Amino acid sequence: MKTMFGVIPGQDDAAKIGSVVCLLICSAALAGCRTPEPLASLPARHSVRSEQLLVLSDFKLPADHELIHELKRLRTHVSETLQLPIKHEEVVVYLFTNEMEYRRFLSDAYPNLPHRRAYFVGTPHELAVYTYWGSRIQEDLRHEYTHGLLHAGIGHVPLWIDEGLAEYFEVAETRADRVNTTYANRLVAALGTGWTPDIERLEKLENFSTMTLDDYQEAWAWVHFIVHNGPETRQVLIDYLDDLRTDRQPVAISVRLGELLQDDMNEQFADHVASLKNSPLQLGSLE
Repeated sequence: MKTMFGVIPGQDDAAKIGSVVCLLICSAALAGCRTPEPLASLPARHSVRSEQLLVLSDFKLPADHELIHELKRLRTHVSETLQLPIKHEEVVVYLFTNEMEYRRFLSDAYPNLPHRRAYFVGTPHELAVYTYWGSRIQEDLRHEYTHGLLHAGIGHVPLWIDEGLAEYFEVAETRADRVNTTYANRLVAALGTGWTPDIERLEKLENFSTMTLDDYQEAWAWVHFIVHNGPETRQVLIDYLDDLRTDRQPVAISVRLGELLQDDMNEQFADHVASLKNSPLQLGSLE
């Protein structure tokens, strides 16, 4: 089983979606066929290893590069925020020199996948991120490396919370509150036109093809609400993720929040989202 997470390329933050697709890859015997073309090679000429991170590339990336330091700090932030134990299972980042080389590899290895700027691929043998050096490399790697850390620390993670957490930690560390203003403003506008949040609906999502931008921004908002509303709601998330390590179907977050907040859950969520409107967003980039 392979789990993939990707970032849509060439779009602004209001239209960027992380997606998930689970593929069961089966092999079949081929007889009387020509020898298949070799796959495009993975970058491997240079390597940088730092704690749980291994970056492989065909161009030299200094070991003290800010990108490496940022991902190290992200690992600490994820662990401290979610109280996840630090694992030693490596997340391997295959960093292509340019988009053309990256796209050629994906086209050869996964010809049926839509194009994304970056992908996380989790298998029993490797936790891998595929991406290329571009202006949004930091943003993309924050998102995909978060997926890797979650899968290393927990294993199975339901679709909506996996993406919600990746969207949350994707926001640059210069924003301690992890506010995605684009998402917040869109959600405030939706609330003003009668939209009702529905965490139970998110919990039922199992296929990336059914997820929309609205789903991703609501997933981010629920994670942000749960983490920042107060220590009790944050503990709900911590306990849920801890339970996932031994139970693939623990008591849902919606049930736990409902027991804690009673009938005020959606109202408190809406108030929280409204408080985030117009908060300046800083994503950061490397030239």
